[in-house]
Amino acid sequence: MSTLTKILIVLLTISSIFLCGIVVTYVANADNYRQMYGDLKAERDALEKNAGSLTEQLNKKKAEMERLEDKLRSEIASLTRKFGDLEATLKIVEAEKEDALRRVNSWAAIVMDFSKTTDEHAQLLKNTLDELTRVKSEQIKDRKELNELTTSLEEKMAVIVMLDEKTKRLLEEKSELQDRLDDYLQQIGKRAVATTPVTPERAIARPIIPETRDIELKGLIKAVDLKNSMASISIGTAAGVKAGMKFHVTRGDDFICDILIIDVDAEGAVGVLELIQKQKQPKAGDNISTNL
Repeated sequence: MSTLTKILIVLLTISSIFLCGIVVTYVANADNYRQMYGDLKAERDALEKNAGSLTEQLNKKKAEMERLEDKLRSEIASLTRKFGDLEATLKIVEAEKEDALRRVNSWAAIVMDFSKTTDEHAQLLKNTLDELTRVKSEQIKDRKELNELTTSLEEKMAVIVMLDEKTKRLLEEKSELQDRLDDYLQQIGKRAVATTPVTPERAIARPIIPETRDIELKGLIKAVDLKNSMASISIGTAAGVKAGMKFHVTRGDDFICDILIIDVDAEGAVGVLELIQKQKQPKAGDNISTNL
């Protein structure tokens, strides 16, 4: 056998071995590719199935989204209308607010003027009350002086009455003596000559008695409630007190206030305090009288 033949045999053998390897590799790879193809096809079928399901879900979501969009558009339109209405209402409220503010400012000015006027009236009332209190005090003093003068006048009138009675007795005695003298003179043939008084006769002075009130009630304050401007007195219907009567409260020579009776019982009465002074307030034990 020649060398060339041997080389060819060796090459053929190597080629056969290489070809067998290639075939084995191809067969192995073919099986792998077939399995991969099956896996890929199954995966593709699963993906297509999932894609169909996802597409269906996507369509449902799109439909639901469209419904939501329509609903949102409707709500936006409704809210837009409401917003427009609210804007109109806000404009009306702002206009009313401005009008109210103008009215408030106007009323504030009126209230300030009224407060100023009230303060002026309060001051005028205080001055009037002070003047009235002063006049009341003067009236009390004048009334006391008048009472003293009346008492003195009554005493003098009593003295004058006594003198008149004494004068009458003297005149009677004089007349009796004159008669006796005339009788005596007649017995002796003479008569008495009329005498002329050295001092001319004067008429008896009759002073004018001041008019007095028919009812003059006096008593004391039993209790005072300054918080409610109320007071109770010590006399009632038994003494002639009636609802509506006014008593003057005094302390010594000072005028304190007045009490207007509103409720009366047999032994006492209750009334409202009037013309109360800050410096001299009524208290239990003060004198009360219907006349000053």
